[in-house]
Amino acid sequence: MKTAIFAHRGSKGNRPENTIAAFKEAMRINSDGIELDVHLTKDQELVIIHDEKIDRTTNGKGYVKDYTLQQLKQFDAGVWFSDEYKSERIPTLKEVLILLKDYEGTLNIELKTDRIDYPFIEQKVIDAVHEWRPNHPTLYSSFNHESLARLKAIEPEADFGILLFEKLYDPWLYARHIGASSLHLYKPAALSPSTSIIQDEGLAVRAWTINDADDMRRLFALGVDGIMTDYPEKAMEIREEFKELEVQKK
Repeated sequence: MKTAIFAHRGSKGNRPENTIAAFKEAMRINSDGIELDVHLTKDQELVIIHDEKIDRTTNGKGYVKDYTLQQLKQFDAGVWFSDEYKSERIPTLKEVLILLKDYEGTLNIELKTDRIDYPFIEQKVIDAVHEWRPNHPTLYSSFNHESLARLKAIEPEADFGILLFEKLYDPWLYARHIGASSLHLYKPAALSPSTSIIQDEGLAVRAWTINDADDMRRLFALGVDGIMTDYPEKAMEIREEFKELEVQKK
């Protein structure tokens, strides 16, 4: 089984995260998937940024929820990374979905509702995907499992993964209870013996955030379904090397 490689927040290792530049790079290298994070503005617009505040990845300060989209667009979302990207802005989900309309990989939309539970964000995200990228695979995830349950109620066929820091006892039972199709696990949990059991129980296992080459090889050897990485191009090269070594062993 080929482990899918997801470009975490785009190609975060060499582009400013969650920007159009990062997503273009992920498309250029033809990553198997792209992961991004969605929040809601003061005027109820879906925007792509990881943190609840804009302080770390823009030249502004404050909470996303306290700004309108027009106000957020005034801040630079690339200069903190490099002067080369000083023209980058916080993108909307619509802008990214249009950008990815011909991208055939899986789009993993993480709902950032674990600290601020934005009202009705699940419906807004589903509606946007249906309108702007309806014919390609979409995967949803969140640390807020109540948010995922609401999404499942809106879209019963939705493919979603439970994000977890901790190791759960019999996690496949919990996942089935809320209708999840996969578990997105922190590295220590993904490397544990329970991974193969989870997969035997019919659930996919994806690991985050995997940037070390040796960790990548260990997870490829385990046969996890996917890894989230800041360095997708590097991961794809290592995966090819790993496959060649496996063929030689046979």
